[in-house]
Amino acid sequence: MTSPASPAPSVATPSPSPSTQTRQQAEKVLVLDFGSQYAQLIARRVREQHVYCEIVRHDITAERIRDLAPRGIILSGGPSSVYEAGAPRCDPALFRLGIPVLGICYGMQLACDALGGRVGQASTREYGRAACEVIDETTLFAGVPARTDVWMSHGDQVDGIAEDFVPLARTATCPFAAVRHRSLPVYGLQFHPEVTHTPAGGTILRNFLIEACGCSGNWRLDDFAAAKIEEIRRRVGGNRVICGLSGGVDSAVVAALLSRAIGDQLSCILVDNGLLRKAEAAAVIDEFTSHFKTDLHVVAAEEMFLGVLAGVTDPQEKRRRIGKAFVDCFAAEAAKIEDATFLAQGTLYPDVIESGAAADGPAATIKLHHNVGGLPEDLQFDLVEPLRDLFKDEVRHLGLQLGLPERIVWRHPFPGPGLAVRCLGEVTKPRLDTLREADAIVLEELERAGLMRKVSQAFAVLLPVQSVGVMGDARTYEDTLAVRAVETEDFMTADWSHLPYEVLARISTRVINEVRGVNRVVYDVSSKPPATIEWE
Repeated sequence: MTSPASPAPSVATPSPSPSTQTRQQAEKVLVLDFGSQYAQLIARRVREQHVYCEIVRHDITAERIRDLAPRGIILSGGPSSVYEAGAPRCDPALFRLGIPVLGICYGMQLACDALGGRVGQASTREYGRAACEVIDETTLFAGVPARTDVWMSHGDQVDGIAEDFVPLARTATCPFAAVRHRSLPVYGLQFHPEVTHTPAGGTILRNFLIEACGCSGNWRLDDFAAAKIEEIRRRVGGNRVICGLSGGVDSAVVAALLSRAIGDQLSCILVDNGLLRKAEAAAVIDEFTSHFKTDLHVVAAEEMFLGVLAGVTDPQEKRRRIGKAFVDCFAAEAAKIEDATFLAQGTLYPDVIESGAAADGPAATIKLHHNVGGLPEDLQFDLVEPLRDLFKDEVRHLGLQLGLPERIVWRHPFPGPGLAVRCLGEVTKPRLDTLREADAIVLEELERAGLMRKVSQAFAVLLPVQSVGVMGDARTYEDTLAVRAVETEDFMTADWSHLPYEVLARISTRVINEVRGVNRVVYDVSSKPPATIEWE
């Protein structure tokens, strides 16, 4: 567990491996990101159609695109207006590459504007579902009902198309809900096919990928593990790799993949800081000693972490102290491992995108994933990030393929500072033990109700708020526990989960009856934004 406040280690950035170069030569689609909140979702939906997809900067040059040789290009939506000064634009030459282009929302407006159309403010803004009438069933709309619901989110729209464009669909207020160019392989959708609120969105995307782009749709995650194992073996050779285990899904999958690839050349470090969930350390130790038989180093550091947190209530100070303590523990243990050359991390594709490393431009940087976090500058390793091409759901499926048990693969996300930021106020062992027991009850009841896969993240928060209660004939004055459960696609935004009342009732009854020191349970019904998922 680490804190974002920790300093970054000095690591060597690897050059593209042979398997990476092979992948880059295979059929793929590029998504040009214009600042859309759905850019990652577009990429995920493309991969669901078994076509490999990468997100790149919106201003990538046509020459660079030609070098990457994608089968197709998707222009994402975005918050700007194409007619505003400084609005993000793409290289207009990309429309003349002969590579099929699909513009979505802002991307459609940009394509039409670049090729002679007009874009302006819509007379009626559309946000939400809209009834769409298909007027040309060829290519994009093959197999789509003549009338179908679509999801709109725009204030601007194409209000005039050049003679070279043909309308494909319309809504009551948007005459050009979808278009195609007569001679160039350029298509546009004013609505968002990537969201679940567009029922035929998957069909439309598949039509673009298979019919327009000529993709075979044969990319499979099943092939990923074998390719990565071979890549890791070739790159690592006979050297030793250190992997930091946090109890989370990402680090566990990395460790499992490395164990399969290099066996006893892998050393894992688990810092048991006393801030983990109930039985979490024991589960990790069992899995990576009994099943994967890894060289596992467990640092028993609960006393140290409780010491540095004593009397601290400010959330940022908690994070800073936890981050520094983790660095000290990890570095000290790593120094005991002889001949360690590589450091493995569970960086995922969203981490790469957010850092700009996937942006394919001069601003590209590589950020360190929170599983290991900031290490001292004099602790030098070559960096191994075998999951950096995958999204979270793909990582989970890979974990199952590698033989990790579902209880680890489907664990809900857990913050780097652990329970310390769910224990509001001062962090003490008694308060952590109270929170740990209550949190376990929340997860047990969700599992019992079959809701663990439906809920994206759920946990308990111990509040520094006491209230009066009655237990038996005695008056109590004890702590309040908040239950938080959210549903989200990408954790950038989230809605509170509408858990059944009977599930909430069982959670409340069990916590109050079984966890000493709690006499009141409340449920958090705030969404993100304006609230955050975690309380601190």
